Amino acid sequence: MAKLISKTYGDALFELAVEEEKVDALLEEIEQLQKILEDNSDFSRLMTHPQIIKEEKLQVAEAVFKGRISDELMGFLLIVISKDRYQEIDEILEYFITEVKKYKGIGVATVTTALPLKEEQCRKIEQKLLNTTEYKTMEMHYQTDAALIGGMVIRIGDRVVDSSIRTKLYELQKQLLKVQI
Repeated sequence: MAKLISKTYGDALFELAVEEEKVDALLEEIEQLQKILEDNSDFSRLMTHPQIIKEEKLQVAEAVFKGRISDELMGFLLIVISKDRYQEIDEILEYFITEVKKYKGIGVATVTTALPLKEEQCRKIEQKLLNTTEYKTMEMHYQTDAALIGGMVIRIGDRVVDSSIRTKLYELQKQLLKVQI
């Protein structure tokens, strides 16, 4: 259900951004709004508190954000609050950011290796991904996991390429267990 809500509201905001030709401006503004909301958890608790009436929540949101964020984003925030969907605000904003990245041809890749990579290796991986995908640019995230033993796991959206030694050993183990002597 939450995924449907984030898609519905995120698509509406994205369509508004494209229609108003404010994709970059709204993206930047939403990223800043996310940081503000993350740093001020009391605001979220207030917006989701069941004993505070909707009108008071709307007044608080206007008092806090009016004049500080664009009219488009202010209107959107007020709609989310008035429809009692504030508890999904993080997912909605994330969905919007994902849609903007798709629109701009930005791929998001997470590369996990057993050991930290050198800068040259990172550049080669990024270039290889650009050459083998339809993306114009890549947003790269690197992490390490010693349990991989060696090799790497590359995740782009819901696609995963796993060439880790851990996975190869697991597959070998499965094949050996199938063999009957």
